[in-house]
Amino acid sequence: MRIVSWNVNGLRAATKKGFGDFLQDSSADVVGIQEVRALPEQLDAAIRAPEGWHAYFAPAQRRGYSGVGIYARRPADDVQDQLGEARFDDEGRFITARFGRLCIASVYFPKGSGKDRDNSRVPYKLDFYRAVFERISQLRKRGPVFVMGDYNTAHETIDLARPATNRKSSGFLDEERAEMSRWLAAGWVDVFRRQHPDEPGHYTWWRQWGDARANNVGWRIDYVLASPSAARHVRDAFIWSNQLGSDHCPVGVDVDIDFQRPQAHSPFT
Repeated sequence: MRIVSWNVNGLRAATKKGFGDFLQDSSADVVGIQEVRALPEQLDAAIRAPEGWHAYFAPAQRRGYSGVGIYARRPADDVQDQLGEARFDDEGRFITARFGRLCIASVYFPKGSGKDRDNSRVPYKLDFYRAVFERISQLRKRGPVFVMGDYNTAHETIDLARPATNRKSSGFLDEERAEMSRWLAAGWVDVFRRQHPDEPGHYTWWRQWGDARANNVGWRIDYVLASPSAARHVRDAFIWSNQLGSDHCPVGVDVDIDFQRPQAHSPFT
């Protein structure tokens, strides 16, 4: 089974850059997307309901803003897109799909910088983190959970090219990093970093100017975090840094389970 996450930076724009081909060629069973920036009815039919896929969306109330989604090769047994607080749910940042006991979340965590780049949204960002944490902590009591998405935080100095000059920037503030540390201390596994513990230069987002991507001056802010019972089944964790179409690139995991025909005694069924 392959699970992939991608902040597409506008699904309609990504569609023009080949997102449909990516979806079909990814060999994925589940694809989570973030920053959809469109209502489902604004999407081309081939993307809103692609052949061979079941698609679920959680749009923001504000047009052209935020939004998340999940594509899956088999129908979900249950889909949830509410955290129970309007200030979060109105922005379309959270969706989960359950397949048997397996739950997969696609989440677009807020930026903390604010429109004036004064870090004014950091409190909102941290509140959102905590709300998601509480929800997924409940979900993992019922079975394996993967939480994929754009976390908008680089956890350690190895996770961005220029840590020294970004100490006061949202995305690398001490309080944001501490919140991610809290998740890991609670048992959530950063499966990519587990596989590549000491390797720098693995990034998932680059600024769109100054040849940042060409020079690999980036940040690793897109993750797949796994509950302990899910992490045991991860066989590979990857970053597809060569995939174009957004200022982010896809990340994902390969899991030792047959998604289409779950094994009789699998924890995923």
